[in-house]
Amino acid sequence: MIKAEMVKELRTITGVGMMDCKNALVETGGDKEKAITLLREKGLAKAAKKTGRVAAQGIVDSYIHLGGKVGVLLEVNCETDFVAKTPEFKEFVRDICLQVAATNPAYLNREDVPLDIVEKEKEILRGQALRDGKPEKIVEKIVSGKLEKYFQDNCLVDQLFVKDQDITIGKLLTEKIAKLGENMIIRRYTRFEIGEAQEDSPNC
Repeated sequence: MIKAEMVKELRTITGVGMMDCKNALVETGGDKEKAITLLREKGLAKAAKKTGRVAAQGIVDSYIHLGGKVGVLLEVNCETDFVAKTPEFKEFVRDICLQVAATNPAYLNREDVPLDIVEKEKEILRGQALRDGKPEKIVEKIVSGKLEKYFQDNCLVDQLFVKDQDITIGKLLTEKIAKLGENMIIRRYTRFEIGEAQEDSPNC
């Protein structure tokens, strides 16, 4: 059995996300050293160490979809102009543009979701669980699970990649960091859709 303490220790050592650490421990039968090696082989530990480095280069890209009905403006940063000019970096940026155009995420990551909105969502989910007759002792677990789904639906980094539903945008970013050897940051984006600004302002 993989204990939470084992996962936390591996995360502290490698800087890799909790789920990746847990999966590595499961795959290696709980052997910490083998799990570290496995994460390094996958490039995840290497990528995690790079995320603290300054990323001030990069590109701003745009994407227009559906005959001019939807448009995206996106900034992605890396450490050097050399990497910014590589085909793989540009392809990654274009994929993120496509993701934003297709899914219209409300936030870049879960840390951007206002606390009052998170608390309101929890309240709604808790009320639903209680109305469904769920026992009090498991309500919080149900709320936590459904809140993860909320983040996955509404936060770009947590979303499943539209081109590969087996990975999230965050995981895709980590893989690119490991492969290109530089820290990369999805900095900001804006999505435009014809008519959306007029819904609340009929006189515009």
